[in-house]
Amino acid sequence: MDEKAIEIPVDRIEQAIFLIRRQKVMLDADLAILYGVPTKALNQAVKRNERRFPPDFMFRLTKKEKNELVTNCDRFERLKHSSALPRAFTEQGVAMLSSVLNSERAIDVNIEIMRAFVRLRQMLSAHKDLERKLIALEKKYDEQFKVVFDAIRALMAPTQKPRKKIGFAVKEPKARYGKKGKKET
Repeated sequence: MDEKAIEIPVDRIEQAIFLIRRQKVMLDADLAILYGVPTKALNQAVKRNERRFPPDFMFRLTKKEKNELVTNCDRFERLKHSSALPRAFTEQGVAMLSSVLNSERAIDVNIEIMRAFVRLRQMLSAHKDLERKLIALEKKYDEQFKVVFDAIRALMAPTQKPRKKIGFAVKEPKARYGKKGKKET
């Protein structure tokens, strides 16, 4: 297989993966672009092979999900006035697409997409491990560093200084009005 047969930036694939209904999915329009086929052709191939796409492999977005997607992602502006609801493919659904779209490009693109899903799983796993370690460290050293944290908080707290009066102040001796015992000259 020729290494230059397919040149899809990894981040392009990763940006096309969304979290919808707590599942990582790719939309039919993005997959069609990657596979180099019209979205309509991709959806027709899926429709001809419906048995290969159970609900855990592929589902249609609800109108609310579609509107939220259009609102949050400018690149889906073209879906705003479309009456068709996009299809969302899970990792297994994307894998099944390569058998439905029987072409060399579909196979090559599919391999890259599967690698992107694996990278995302690895990144999420690494973040969870890091978070667990951080929580453990905080619990372990919380008492020891309490003094340090208190000192830092004290330094961060603003000091209460008396405020200077703003403006022009005239200092004159006080006038003596109505004082008794004052001699007139």
